[in-house]
Amino acid sequence: MKGKVWMDGRMVDFEDAKVHVLAHGLHYGTGVFEGIRVYHTPKGRNIFRLRDHMVRFLNSAKVLQMDVPYSLDELCEACREVVRSAGPEGDYLRPLAFYGVHPEWKIGLNPSGLGTNVSIMCTHMGVYMGEDQVEQGAAIITSSWEKYSNRAAALNAKVCGHYVNSVIAKLEAIQRGCDEALLLNGNGSVAEGTGENVFMVKNGRLYTPPVSAGILEGITRDCVMTIAQDIGIEVTEKDLTRSELFMADEVFLTGTAAEISPVRSIDDRIIANGATGPMTQRLGEAFHRAAMGEDPRYKDWSDLV
Repeated sequence: MKGKVWMDGRMVDFEDAKVHVLAHGLHYGTGVFEGIRVYHTPKGRNIFRLRDHMVRFLNSAKVLQMDVPYSLDELCEACREVVRSAGPEGDYLRPLAFYGVHPEWKIGLNPSGLGTNVSIMCTHMGVYMGEDQVEQGAAIITSSWEKYSNRAAALNAKVCGHYVNSVIAKLEAIQRGCDEALLLNGNGSVAEGTGENVFMVKNGRLYTPPVSAGILEGITRDCVMTIAQDIGIEVTEKDLTRSELFMADEVFLTGTAAEISPVRSIDDRIIANGATGPMTQRLGEAFHRAAMGEDPRYKDWSDLV
C-alpha cells in the first residue's frame, strides 16, 4: 500500500507501523475499531459518515474505560490526513485504539494504568463479498454458534474481542461452501451476520431486528432505514425468526464493508425466486447515490477530501 499510517499523532510509513508483542490489546482483544468507506466521487474522495463513525469509536472506547487522548475533531482530521496520503486503491479506513504495553512489561488482565495507542490506516476493500454475490445474491447459513447476549457483552460497541464470535461463525460458513453466516441470539431470534445487519422484506414492508436482539446499531443500517422512510417504505424493528427469513420476499445484509448485499439462500432454502428483489435493488441504488454525494438530502453524510 502507498500512503502512510497515522499512529499516536504522527504519520509513519506502512512498513514502520508496528506494535509491540506485549500490547494488552493483542493478548486480550481490548481494542475498539471502526470501518469507514471512502468513495471516489467526481468532487473528491468522500469519507462516508466520518463523524458518525468517530462518535461511535469514542463511545466504544468508553465501554472499555479507555482514555483516547484525542478529541473527535482531531480524530476526524487525522482520518482526512490518512486519506489524502493514500494511493488510488485506498477505499477503506480502519481507525483502531487499544490498550498498550505495561510500563514494567507485565502481562495481566487489568488494564488500569496502561496507555491507549491509536492508529488510523487506509487500505483497499473493494467489493466485500465478491462481484458474483452482489449480482446473484449471497448463500448464507445459520451458524451453530450463538450470538453473545447483551448481558455477556456490550454489543453496541465495536470491541475487537467481540469479533472472535464472528470469526468462528464466518469460518463455519466458508467451510460449508457458503458466503456468510447468520447468528441467532439466546432466544433463538435472528441477531445479525458476522459483520452485517439483517433486513427482511415481506408484503412491501421492511423489517430488521432491534438493538435488544444483540446487534451492533450499524451506520449503514441507519442509512437504509432513513432512506426507506424518505421514499415511503414502512420500516419496523422487531424480533425475527429464522423461518420468517425463509419465507420472506427479500432478504439483504447491510454494513460498511458489505454495503447492501442481497441474500439468495439461507440454509439451502432459496429466498423467493432467488433473484435480487425490487426493494433491495431500489434501496441499493439510493444508497449508492447518497454515498457518491449525488443526493442533496444526505449531504451531511459526506466528508469530501
